[in-house]
Amino acid sequence: MSATPINRTAANWFKSSYSNGQGACVEISTDYVSSHATLLVRDSKDPDGPALSFSPSAWGAFAEAAGNGTFGDA
Repeated sequence: MSATPINRTAANWFKSSYSNGQGACVEISTDYVSSHATLLVRDSKDPDGPALSFSPSAWGAFAEAAGNGTFGDA
């Protein structure tokens, strides 16, 4: 298996409007890797740190589960 590098500097990062400037946020970006849409997620406090990549369907499933309380109150 080989990984295709993602150009994070060209990514357009944004925070949720729900963050209200609290600082404990994730930022999300979309980019394209090997003609497949990829969603990138990083810690807003560490923009030069690691970023995770997800397929749109995997991120959608996570966001839906988080929104309906599957993970409980954290």
